[in-house]
Amino acid sequence: MANSKSAKKRIRQNEVRRQRNVRVRTKVRSYINGFTNAIEAGDVEAAEERFKKVESELDRAVIKGVIPRKRASRRTGRLARRLNELRAQA
Repeated sequence: MANSKSAKKRIRQNEVRRQRNVRVRTKVRSYINGFTNAIEAGDVEAAEERFKKVESELDRAVIKGVIPRKRASRRTGRLARRLNELRAQA
């Protein structure tokens, strides 16, 4: 258990940040799942719309420091590749 005032404050700050990170990660995963469902259904328009939302949420997570920039870029690229494959099939 923390003894100093600053250590107690650090524990409080870490908990607040942890909860925020969980919320942001969950939101990103939800958007990715929605995009994946649209891809699997073969709905190009819905997939394009959801891709924009996924890309936005990933960028927002990077700004908040929840995920690294390169991880967000890699995920965006992989999702874009899947979207392009779906467009080619349609």
